[in-house]
Amino acid sequence: MKSNLLLFLFLSFFWSTGAQAQNSPSDYLSETKSNLKKEWPNNRTVNLVFHGHSVPAGYFKTPDVKTLDSYPFLVLKTLKEDYPFAVINVINTSIGGENSESGSRRFKKEVLIHQPDILFIDYALNDRRIGLEASKKAWEKMIRKALKKNIKVILLTPSPDLKVDLTEEGNELDLHRKQIIALAEKYQLGLADSYSLFQNLQETCDCVKDYMSQGNHPNKKGHELIASEILKFF
Repeated sequence: MKSNLLLFLFLSFFWSTGAQAQNSPSDYLSETKSNLKKEWPNNRTVNLVFHGHSVPAGYFKTPDVKTLDSYPFLVLKTLKEDYPFAVINVINTSIGGENSESGSRRFKKEVLIHQPDILFIDYALNDRRIGLEASKKAWEKMIRKALKKNIKVILLTPSPDLKVDLTEEGNELDLHRKQIIALAEKYQLGLADSYSLFQNLQETCDCVKDYMSQGNHPNKKGHELIASEILKFF
């Protein structure tokens, strides 16, 4: 009985510390936010790099690409309103149809070369094709390379696919979401859990389709939802 109690206490401590490992939005980007507030001549360019598949690339109803309505540029628009003295580059290295294995292979030459201050990774929607194990390996390769360069990393959970019931526990997107949350906790990264926002819409109003331009691509309203989750860090 005593050994069971000790085991329970140990696991409780492990779970609680694991939950705290993921950085909170309020303090993860404190240094970057300080840089964004600086005025000329004391400021410098801040690079935001978005790496992923068709959603961050700006695809709406394929082949239509609405760059300025996609979440990377919606984030930029709000940041420029909040930080009027900042020089901010949004650099989009995303490719439509790509998964994280392919993204990790070109990571050094096409992502790190831009010297990101903040790196956003969004591949889960397409990683269903390669499975959880291969996806985890590819994400970890990118994460480790970024952390060696002291880059702040924010991981995104998947946006919807209308073929997937977001209210169903353990669906294929939910499994990738949980893996991404675990990676954020393991490496003490930022997490933008956009999946949970769409899941809440599905549970409360069954209206996720109103935020989509096609089955697997958000419309502007959907991109605004993802951007709102990212902007919590700023």
